Amino acid sequence: MTIWNLGSINADMIYDVPHLPGPGETLSANRLDRFLGGKGANMSVAAARAGARVAHIGAVGRDGRWARERLTEYGVDTRHIAEAEIPTGHAIIAVDADGENNIILFPGSNHAISQDQLGQALSSASRGDLLVMQNETNLQVEAAKMGRELGLTVCYAAAPFQAEAVQAVLPYLDFLILNEIEADQLRQATGQEVSDLDVQHVIVTLGSKGARYHVRGAEDSEFPAHKVQAVDTTGAGDTFTGYVLAGMDRGMPLAQAISQANRAAALMVTRHGTADVIPDLKEVREARFD
Repeated sequence: MTIWNLGSINADMIYDVPHLPGPGETLSANRLDRFLGGKGANMSVAAARAGARVAHIGAVGRDGRWARERLTEYGVDTRHIAEAEIPTGHAIIAVDADGENNIILFPGSNHAISQDQLGQALSSASRGDLLVMQNETNLQVEAAKMGRELGLTVCYAAAPFQAEAVQAVLPYLDFLILNEIEADQLRQATGQEVSDLDVQHVIVTLGSKGARYHVRGAEDSEFPAHKVQAVDTTGAGDTFTGYVLAGMDRGMPLAQAISQANRAAALMVTRHGTADVIPDLKEVREARFD
């Protein structure tokens, strides 16, 4: 099958700082690195490195041709990435000595995806393929509706979190992935626990505590995280999601896919960077944890 990813593509400008800056503070960075990023690109790279066939639907500006080429190098089908007049999206990321981060995001061409582009891409999809979205592009609701009509498994990674965006796609979802804070925010917005939503599968990531899996009509399952020394948490959730989707695509039982995704995310937080440092399947399988 194929994973179709309506996803963002960013240049991630990562600044190594002694601590996260406070309001009004001017802070000197120790280092600057530029990586391929964006939640969409991260998920596409993770799923491709986990062995899935991934087709990315997105847009870059003329300044972002390098990003499309990089995705191609990582095994992602980039034929449905358009070139827009708007500059490529980018993120300014500050990472402190403990691996915590804060992010300023400029959406840019990620919000310049056209309805025709989306329709043309998904016209090649087959029933049973997976469609995933995040909250960093336009056309999320249109894609979710189209995916449901085409018989795709519709997945949503609810980040950056916005309750209205999640609620707009909920009627079309088969799969929802969000973190613990986002789950609480969605509960406040809807008045429902995530386990009570009309979505077949829900995964709540719990950071250093692992993940919780809800499947409608069954008991919750807990998946503990591996203990590692984190240096950068950026992209860990996207890596987890990409690996879960790849496991689904390859016919793994969900428990096995989540366990493998936990291993990938644990490796990811030991590295500085985003899409360019996502571990491949061989690394994930061979990793040893305490």
